[in-house]
Amino acid sequence: MGTENQTWVREFILLGLSSDWDTQVCLFVLFSITYMVTVLGNFLIVLLIGLDSRLHTPMYFFLTNLSVVDVSYATSVVPQMLVHLLAEHKTIPHVSCAAQLFFSLGLGGIEFVLLAVMAYDRYVAVCDPLRYSVIMHGGLCSRLAIASWVSGSVNSLMQTAITFQLPMCTNKFIDHISCELLAVVRLACVDTSSNEIAIMVSSIVLLMTPLCLVLLSYVQIISTILKIQSTEGRKKAFQTCASHLTVVVLCYGMAIVTYIQPRSGPSVLREKLISLFYAILTPMLNPMIYSVRNKEVKGAWHKLLRKLSGFTSKLAT
Repeated sequence: MGTENQTWVREFILLGLSSDWDTQVCLFVLFSITYMVTVLGNFLIVLLIGLDSRLHTPMYFFLTNLSVVDVSYATSVVPQMLVHLLAEHKTIPHVSCAAQLFFSLGLGGIEFVLLAVMAYDRYVAVCDPLRYSVIMHGGLCSRLAIASWVSGSVNSLMQTAITFQLPMCTNKFIDHISCELLAVVRLACVDTSSNEIAIMVSSIVLLMTPLCLVLLSYVQIISTILKIQSTEGRKKAFQTCASHLTVVVLCYGMAIVTYIQPRSGPSVLREKLISLFYAILTPMLNPMIYSVRNKEVKGAWHKLLRKLSGFTSKLAT
């Protein structure tokens, strides 16, 4: 292909979900509400963990990281999508598109590794409870959290760099709700086999490897729980892992379908729906999942409400 046709696109146009105005307005209202619920829910989780000393444990330290990742991921996608729902010209500059891809891909990778770390935390809590505080000390927790953030960020940096080195020619229409990796790669006017291989390799590293660690952890956890004699003891042990296991199923499932086989992966519409799921639904559900059946979080919430009630009563008098 001649170099005269391999021009660099300065801006892209995101086609989004629909071109119908009424549909876009309805989606704007719906996504605005879910985004506000996401931010509020995760902010409250971080606030409760910070204020209640009973929640200053490894499990809630990692949950704080997960909440920060969820809010950041939603913020990397949803505000721009809301603007485009009401905008006539749905353009995004080349640099902004690259930044959005870097942050969304990086935060997604961080979350997958964090979930594996949290699985290890649950494994130690259930299988070796007497040595839990010795094994999961502050230094190890900090190193595991840092490793999660670094691994996701490095992978995202490499993927973003090799993706935006591809010549896009005059193709600037991204059939997606955001600058998603596969959607941007499809714009290239050269062979992208090497990019697809890189996507598959990074998926194996940041998706399948953590997932295998999660599965190994839960095999040991279930084996240990089944050896517990009392029904109440088994129930309590399962409850400590139920929230995390639910989030694992939500987060890993469709990501594997999307990225492990990019060439034969899901349709464009399914990719959009999966991206919406990760950007809007998952970050909103995570704090609910970890709160609804968690007695410690409920207790911290009631304690905070009592403090606020007492404070407002003093102001009234």
